[in-house]
Amino acid sequence: MHLVVLIKQVPDIGRVRFDTETGRIDRSSAPAETNPFDLNALEAAVRIKEELGSTVTVISMGPPQAESSLRDALARGADRAILLTDPRFAGADTLATAYTLACAIKMLGHFDLVICGEKTVDGDTGQVGPEVAEFLGIPHVAFVSEIREVSRDRLLVVSNMGDQYLVEVKLPALITVTRDVNNPRLPTLRDKLRARKAKIEVWNADVLSRVCDPSRFGLAGSRTVVFRVEVPIEEGRRCVVFRGEDAVSKLVDELERLGVLP
Repeated sequence: MHLVVLIKQVPDIGRVRFDTETGRIDRSSAPAETNPFDLNALEAAVRIKEELGSTVTVISMGPPQAESSLRDALARGADRAILLTDPRFAGADTLATAYTLACAIKMLGHFDLVICGEKTVDGDTGQVGPEVAEFLGIPHVAFVSEIREVSRDRLLVVSNMGDQYLVEVKLPALITVTRDVNNPRLPTLRDKLRARKAKIEVWNADVLSRVCDPSRFGLAGSRTVVFRVEVPIEEGRRCVVFRGEDAVSKLVDELERLGVLP
């Protein structure tokens, strides 16, 4: 059984800055890490591997430094790692990103299940996984919070779409998982050392052009454009101090004015 996990390296979203002129994230302004939801996807794949004896391939599209996230994935139990990197992939929206990832999966040949995190913390759209499935022409289930049963030809999962739904899907298929699906393991020191020596395959646009249309990569293949980015200003706490014998009545009056008290 061949499992494919899509991961993305993202900036620390609590520290990153935004370029309001270009409408892009300044990824150099904060340390990079693996998208947290993708760690749940990887853990789900590794657990299936341990149960059924599968092979896990991780794919990431990004700059060369995204190699560190792929090595972390190898340390956590993946068997093969592929980095899609090329200036022609830059500026991709969710559609162009999904198309490029789907091309890479087609290059692999046979696969049984693709697992993605439900969304990325830097984009928060939740669109890429389902779009990849559409490009591959396979069924997909989003927001999977539990994997009940796995076999060579079918999957039984719980999808949390506000209400919970029990869904059976035939393989090959794609699922996106929530953080409720599992608790990702931490790699051991031995696994980290092994992953440092492992080979990371690098595929550029020319490689993927064997099976796909290169005009649909990156900014050229994008159908959405960010015109403006506005970063809201957080207001600090505003404190009012009531003193004196009538402090309580002043407090009550103020709470009534603010609508806190009827």
